[in-house]
Amino acid sequence: MIPAIEVDFASLNIQTLAPMLVAIVGALAILCIDLANKSLDKSLYIILTVLFLLVDLGMVFGYNGAVRGFFDIMMVDGISVLAQVTVLVLSVAFVLLAFSKQKLQEYRYPEYFALYLFAVAGFQFMVSSDSLIMIFVGLETSSMAIYTMVAMHNRMKTIEAAIKYFTMGALATGFFAFGAMIFYAITGTVELGKVSEILVSSEFNNYGLVLLGVTFMIGALGFKLSLVPFHSWVPDVYEGSTAALAGFMSIVPKLAGFVVAIRFFEIFVASDNAWVTAILYGTVVLTMTIPNVIALLQTDIKRMLAYSSISNSGFAMGAILIGTTQATTGLFLYWILFFITNLGGLAMLWMNRNKDYHTFNSDHDLEKYAGLIKTSPITACIMGLFLLSLAGIPPFAMFWGKMYLLGAAVNAGYIVLAIIMALNAAISAFYYLRPIVYMFLKDNEHEGIKHMANATPIIKVVVGACAIVATISIFMIEPLISIISYYIQISGF
Repeated sequence: MIPAIEVDFASLNIQTLAPMLVAIVGALAILCIDLANKSLDKSLYIILTVLFLLVDLGMVFGYNGAVRGFFDIMMVDGISVLAQVTVLVLSVAFVLLAFSKQKLQEYRYPEYFALYLFAVAGFQFMVSSDSLIMIFVGLETSSMAIYTMVAMHNRMKTIEAAIKYFTMGALATGFFAFGAMIFYAITGTVELGKVSEILVSSEFNNYGLVLLGVTFMIGALGFKLSLVPFHSWVPDVYEGSTAALAGFMSIVPKLAGFVVAIRFFEIFVASDNAWVTAILYGTVVLTMTIPNVIALLQTDIKRMLAYSSISNSGFAMGAILIGTTQATTGLFLYWILFFITNLGGLAMLWMNRNKDYHTFNSDHDLEKYAGLIKTSPITACIMGLFLLSLAGIPPFAMFWGKMYLLGAAVNAGYIVLAIIMALNAAISAFYYLRPIVYMFLKDNEHEGIKHMANATPIIKVVVGACAIVATISIFMIEPLISIISYYIQISGF
């Protein structure tokens, strides 16, 4: 007879799963409430989503158990806690943008907010495990939810964008599965910590297979992080989505992808593996440079911000290539400051969105913003502030993030990389300043935008908070660096 397997429930440390379970239960609760009553207002579901995310955040802050849990699949270390807190705060901020005056197709359905919570739970799984299987589960949970959320906007461009996003995502899923299979074949494990030990102790035997596995993983993570050449879906998907969802996709999924990339590439960066480092170097440089050049040609502000988000991903990916504690701290600092600025900028587009296909080529054509300083000085000044911050003009938020990453590159001896980063920051300043020229120096020949047509008090509070933080960020940098450094150091990075 086969002996019964006894599992000590206490040893499973189920507490590691508690935050994700809160998000999943919240999504199921929203679906059940809708089944019971179909006539409830969307504001109820927004409030419920925020409440469940806040409870989720409390569970993360309240965790004080062991690092490992649930058959050692879950790993709640310092980076996991830091990433989960950041993901949840960002998610709360973006869902508040649903309090708009527009009666959009997707906001009519409670399923949209349930999918939002499922996506957040997927990101939490991704950052709270070093098991390739659990990371895969989190990746697919979040991806499938976002595919559907994009398609729910129900416009022709949106359907096209959702199909492209799904097709590229399916390819990336295949890449991840093949990469994980190769590393399992080589090492006999799917836990990245053990994979690292075995590869380093064997001095990377079967190096050809290792490089093949790395190639597949770069393809998978490259899609999630929109790295060149896996970035082609980004402009179309962002243009086909609402500004609120585009902002969410440009920040939150990428943060989860960066954490996975940190855990995976640390294996090769720490051991100074020449080939993998060279591949990463080339990917970082191309991702910073090519989208920057393409963004110079854009006449639609949202497409311009889409290409700039790709370039910013390359900038942040440089921290993973550098691989020092300062660089990892810089990655989180940079991405938090990018979130504040990008949220504010896209929220301004969201508030000022109005359709005029007879005069303009798109919802956010640069010509719409010509002469805005004369028709709406406050709107023009706030948008200008966020664009100056994105350009890295001191003393606004993104300046400090870029300087910290440049400092990390110089201190680690990556002088050429630091020069390339500085040049790309200068290039990006040109296209970020173009809308400012239109708003402040050009005359308005058309009706242009309607002053904050979709603004509500809650969205104004979000934008105001972002504007204040972007302006006074100099006073927040040191404590923010201290907090990030603490969590990274206790993770051993």
